[in-house]
Amino acid sequence: MAIRRKKIFPEDKLISLIWERHPLGAEALYDMYSGSLYGIIVRIVPETAISEDILQETFIRIWSAFEGYNTSKGRLYTWMVNIARNLAIDRVRSRTYRNSLLNQELDGYEEFFIQPESASEKADMAFIKKIATTLPNTEREIIDLIYYKGYTHAEVAKQLKIPPGTVKTRLLRAIKRLRTILHVQALPLAS
Repeated sequence: MAIRRKKIFPEDKLISLIWERHPLGAEALYDMYSGSLYGIIVRIVPETAISEDILQETFIRIWSAFEGYNTSKGRLYTWMVNIARNLAIDRVRSRTYRNSLLNQELDGYEEFFIQPESASEKADMAFIKKIATTLPNTEREIIDLIYYKGYTHAEVAKQLKIPPGTVKTRLLRAIKRLRTILHVQALPLAS
């Protein structure tokens, strides 16, 4: 049995193949980005079967709506991440999904992380993970619910049993702290 090799192309070549609707473009697109996109989706929707469905839907959407991608507005990966994230959040916010969770406990879900592709992405992920631990628990929890699980401010307020204004205040405080930490950490050390 022959082992299928992953198809990997430079981004500009991949974009050309997709524009041409070449089958190699579809294969390479999946080979190059399925792991990363699945990591993003599963952070929002931890159920494996649903996450896999969303991943498939993501690639169908990318392929069928590719004329909406504009190279001057950003990288292909960023555009695809937005599609995957939006589809996952839409699913979490859907009535069907919410009804399926009514009888399930929220505790016990494992945390999943995006699998970075390169060494620099791994270093960035480790750095972000490290600085997020410096946030107070109340702020870190809000960041997790809003940015990784797709909750709205109102849903976070209900989940944490706090006023919506408090959610917004804590979120803004957390973002300011992260910006400050990132800015200070990025400055070169004085010699």
